[in-house]
Amino acid sequence: MFDKLPASAQEFINWEWSQIEPFYYDLASRSLEPDTVAEWLADWTRLSALVSESYVRLYVATTLNTADQAAVKRFHDFLEHILEPVEAADQRLKETLLASGLQPQGFEIPLRNLRADAELFRPENIPLFTQERKLSTEYDQIIGAQTVQWEGEERTVMQMQPVFQELDRARRERAWRLVSERQLADRQKLNGLWQQFLALRQQIAANAGFDDYRAFRWKQLKRFDYTPEDCLTFHQAIEQVAVPAASRLYARRQARLGVETLRPWDLDVDPLGRPPLRPFTAVADLEAHAEAIFHRVDPQLGAYFSTMRQEKLLDLDNRKHKAPGGYQIDLAVVKRPFIFMNAVGIHDDVQTLLHEGGHAFHWFECSRLPYAQQWEFGAEIAEVASMSMELLAAPYLNHDSGGFYSPADAARARIEHLETMILFWPYMAVVDAFQHWAYTHVDQASDPANCDAQWAALWARFMPSVDWGGLEDAMMTGWQRKLHIFQVPFYYVDYGLAQMGALQVWRNALRDQAQAVQQYRAALALGGTRPLPELYAAAGAKFAFDAETLSEVVGLIEQTLAALEVV
Repeated sequence: MFDKLPASAQEFINWEWSQIEPFYYDLASRSLEPDTVAEWLADWTRLSALVSESYVRLYVATTLNTADQAAVKRFHDFLEHILEPVEAADQRLKETLLASGLQPQGFEIPLRNLRADAELFRPENIPLFTQERKLSTEYDQIIGAQTVQWEGEERTVMQMQPVFQELDRARRERAWRLVSERQLADRQKLNGLWQQFLALRQQIAANAGFDDYRAFRWKQLKRFDYTPEDCLTFHQAIEQVAVPAASRLYARRQARLGVETLRPWDLDVDPLGRPPLRPFTAVADLEAHAEAIFHRVDPQLGAYFSTMRQEKLLDLDNRKHKAPGGYQIDLAVVKRPFIFMNAVGIHDDVQTLLHEGGHAFHWFECSRLPYAQQWEFGAEIAEVASMSMELLAAPYLNHDSGGFYSPADAARARIEHLETMILFWPYMAVVDAFQHWAYTHVDQASDPANCDAQWAALWARFMPSVDWGGLEDAMMTGWQRKLHIFQVPFYYVDYGLAQMGALQVWRNALRDQAQAVQQYRAALALGGTRPLPELYAAAGAKFAFDAETLSEVVGLIEQTLAALEVV
């Protein structure tokens, strides 16, 4: 009967559950044997891919225009009437496969993951996951509607970013305060939304038999290779190694700017008084130069990105009512990635596209594996794919390689990027430590005032170098502006761990770029078929949390910064 499945998600997306259910029933009723399991998994993959791509296309529509209520309704209807029964049906198939005792080739890790899913499953949580997704859409709507009036025109918060890079300090401060005032106007809305998220997630955990949501989420994220305690060790390593390195960078910035203290509006301007980097004026130019760079990194990776441009799988410009942030998401039927971001013409946009390009290449490489369960991998290795690409592409930022800059500006862009990597770890520690506190102290965290206080305490611990005097409300509500805290809990330490891996890939590339790229692609092609430490090893890196490894990569960054300063 699987010959009757639609060939495209665009057709499947309009099906009712009554049309879909027979296919799940057919799979559940089959006898699984060694000689039939491959076909069974292939059919399950076809069906799962149609469901997944339908979900993705509907979700993407809600992020492209958060004010499109029809798109939101269509997405929510899919969540309730299709995805909820699909999750229950998938649970039966997982149990069927696990009960068979069969282990298809390349399925050791997927079986481990399926076992975890089956153990976590509770029917009463299905509608709660739908509520969670709806709250996530609400967060996008709140943030996507934030605009300010600046010099006679309406601008999104993202469109104000270039002003923060201008040389006029008074003008930067005025712009920063205007944006901050607009963000604080939504403080109570976001407080209320947070309380709903927190209560909902605690209920989900309790339904599954967990004392706290952190323990539930750890298993849901398939974190078999490290523990919450390892994250706390990582925080300590960051405090020991990265915070002093960040303080050195901030002190140098302060001296170069000649200011008494660094204020939040002093962090994006060039400290030597040079005009801001403006790598492109039109999104088409951003795409074209990125395409040329990817071809220089590796011809096949470049060809992948060319395909994305030709097939219009990019939505890169910022506009009102567009959801915040950037992401890459998989279209499972057509085996293509889609990239979403909010470009406003600054160098950070270049880094974002290189980053999301790495995610896209991961999907191109691993989607050749035969089964959907093999396409699922942890965020840690996913972010190694993206962060490594930022570094592997760095040698080709100059015009001679098809990139954006003169040699001097390319060196300046690389300095900005490498400094940002050091500065990121302390901020990541704040975000991650906040979530560890919130989900193990739910009674306290349900009061947003306590969240503000905890964020402020963590900020003082990890981010001591910037003067927030008189701006305490903006500082202590920073947790509200980190979408991961609301939408993808505990997905932030992944970036810090991945940065450790990516810098090791880069270290290898400094010795032999071609071999490092080859190892990188080999690791991506493994998908989720090996444990996390083995995936890191395939990419030429060690999966680590310790201060010694962190010291090594921070030292490499600082040495490279010193060399780039003389270019």
